[in-house]
Amino acid sequence: MEVFFQALVNGLLRSGLYALTSIGLALSVGVLGIVNFAHGEFLMLGAYLGVFLFLLFGLDPLLSLPLAALVLFLLGMLLYRCTIKYVLDAPEINQMLLTFGISVFLQNLALILWSGDPRAINSTYRSVTLHFAGVNAGMGRFLTFVIAFSLIIALYLVLTRTRAGKAMRAVSQSRDGAGLVGIKVQKVYLYTFGVSAALAGMAGVMLSMVLYAQPAVGLEFTLKAFCIVVMAGLGNIGGVIWASLLLGVTESIVGTFIPQGSGWSDGVFFILILAVLIFRSRGVGQWFAH
Repeated sequence: MEVFFQALVNGLLRSGLYALTSIGLALSVGVLGIVNFAHGEFLMLGAYLGVFLFLLFGLDPLLSLPLAALVLFLLGMLLYRCTIKYVLDAPEINQMLLTFGISVFLQNLALILWSGDPRAINSTYRSVTLHFAGVNAGMGRFLTFVIAFSLIIALYLVLTRTRAGKAMRAVSQSRDGAGLVGIKVQKVYLYTFGVSAALAGMAGVMLSMVLYAQPAVGLEFTLKAFCIVVMAGLGNIGGVIWASLLLGVTESIVGTFIPQGSGWSDGVFFILILAVLIFRSRGVGQWFAH
């Protein structure tokens, strides 16, 4: 029984990083209506930023989160103005090809600049372990979980309580209707894409705190973020939390109890996507949307 609870806790802690990565992608899909294949590269850049701030200036990763958010926010807005803006009304295949091209470019740029060697932040609390009722949890993963869900709650409050958040929700429901009531749609798109990149950047800093930074690391999290967004329902931000919890816990349990489970756990998200797509019409997939 202790093994089961340990696997459950590991999965819950893992879900925090998944949720923060996916919430930015869900925001982009829900408001802009574009599937951003370069979303994982924002996470990768945030991870490298956290590593270099720690190595060069000794800046604690928790303190580097606001700076990473600002840098990725500005980068996201720059990419929107220079590229994304011009394909919003284009066919979906054009949008996918553009964002996939940005992904490949950023990944190879990172490989040229920093090589393929993984880099990590060896903070003082990385090796600290919390013990409770026979269950162990790494301090780094616990902090990642708490910060991730705190940021998600903050985003929820922004979307529901602030003027800017209500403008985003209005645009997500009807771009033309939002424009008719005086909302500057292009400005909402610009800021939304920047916020999406900022969330991924902060997730990247926390990733480097518990795992590592490496040029290809964004691809793995992009695939898992797509899985979570599909399970939650495209653009459904609330459903992302439940889908992230399901993916994190399922991966942990499979990796713990199934023989050679570490290999199987990496493919869990494909099985979950398949199951949701098959049974969504019967109402199973819709459970996550509520």
